[in-house]
Amino acid sequence: MARRLFNAAAAALLGVAVMALSATASAANGPVRVLALGDSLTAGYGLGDGQGFVPQLERALRAKGYDVTVINAGVSGDTTAGGLSRLDWALGDKPDVALVELGANDMLRGLDPAAARANLDAILGRLKERNIPTLLAGMYASASYGRAYTERFNAIYPELAAKHGVPLYPFFLDGVATDAAMNQGDGIHPNAAGVKVIVERILPHVTRLLDNRARTGG
Repeated sequence: MARRLFNAAAAALLGVAVMALSATASAANGPVRVLALGDSLTAGYGLGDGQGFVPQLERALRAKGYDVTVINAGVSGDTTAGGLSRLDWALGDKPDVALVELGANDMLRGLDPAAARANLDAILGRLKERNIPTLLAGMYASASYGRAYTERFNAIYPELAAKHGVPLYPFFLDGVATDAAMNQGDGIHPNAAGVKVIVERILPHVTRLLDNRARTGG
């Protein structure tokens, strides 16, 4: 009887020790760092503190139990070339996963889709080299640019996602684009309500990325 009690007590103490070690390891590792590399849509152009994409996404993920820090690497006006030029600087934050949202300014300026494709290809390639799981957020070209341009531009994202084996969120502004109630006065940048819709729609894709990373021991 005494031996059984001793064994039970020892097992309980061992369990507590394992839990303590796990908690210590988790605390040492810290939150999962999510790099949000993008333009004004990521940066939170025209919005107050806490209203932009990055803080809203971080709150939504934490509400679902994910211990994360979302890093705002959005620069207003940035093209894919700009994103590529500062990628190494952004990687200095040592992100665990990445979300890439670039290309809208290339399209708005009518830049060659081939150049945007090459820049995004290079960005995804560097992230892959560093074994950083990545979600690619796509953009659609305005029909006003003509069929040939829109077809070339819109093909960039699914083709690169397939090439690099990364998940694709087809349209970052899904549910928000062209809806006046969801955008600021310029009709281009989402307001706080619009950002909320963006976060709600992209959230399952981000959580899937985090879950896949956890399953593979990243």
